[in-house]
Amino acid sequence: MSLPIPTTTARAVVTGASSGIGEALATDLASRGHSLILVARRGDVMEGLAETLRAKHGVDVEVRACDLSDSAARAVLVEELGKREISILCNNAGIATFGPVAELDPSYERAQVELNAVAVHDLTLAVLPGMLERKSGGILMVGSAAGNMPIPNNATYAATKAFVNTFSESLRGELNGTGVNVTLLAPGPVRTEIPDPAEASIVDKLVPDFFWISSEYTAKVSLDGLAENKMRVVPGILSKAMSVAGGYTPRAVVAPIVGTFYKKLGG
Repeated sequence: MSLPIPTTTARAVVTGASSGIGEALATDLASRGHSLILVARRGDVMEGLAETLRAKHGVDVEVRACDLSDSAARAVLVEELGKREISILCNNAGIATFGPVAELDPSYERAQVELNAVAVHDLTLAVLPGMLERKSGGILMVGSAAGNMPIPNNATYAATKAFVNTFSESLRGELNGTGVNVTLLAPGPVRTEIPDPAEASIVDKLVPDFFWISSEYTAKVSLDGLAENKMRVVPGILSKAMSVAGGYTPRAVVAPIVGTFYKKLGG
């Protein structure tokens, strides 16, 4: 099995395409000849990326500035994608919060659920019928190693990524033999650039350098995994350790340990 062959009419959709893994996925897909629809809130940033990819790789790149946590704005995009020839969907957009959920902004927590889980569901259902009709397609779900276990002080994020992880692997079972590949990416910490020590975040300070992986490497192994129709891609030492811990360590044991670490991330 492989990724769908690029054509002039087909588009690969990347959400959260304005930075990080999303930008790297878009760049890698363009290098493979795929024309794109880039989705994120920051349209101006994506226009700059689109111009670069058009010039370097000769592909068509469309930009959709959309807040996927806004159900009304998302509905417009969902309707469009349902009518387009979407060959690949990379459900990458996501946000995270740290700290006791009772002390966090409820509206932002709801937006996190909308973006991390509901939008993934909506966009997948929008493009899936066309892929099944063509008997060709690829869906990359960006979940997280955090979705494998309970994480106090990261409750909403961990829960939404648990949804993505399970939805991805369940959907994969339903699509066996249809020609539509589904792969879950479950990364640990991903770094886009080496931070200035004076401006380093609490995450940069607490997570040792050797645990970090680059967004470019993450994008490449993810798309290679999707081409091979792998169930799950888990790049990085920390993500592999979290996957093992989530799968084999009793939850009553692992929750207090990781909860203490994530409490520090909340400051």
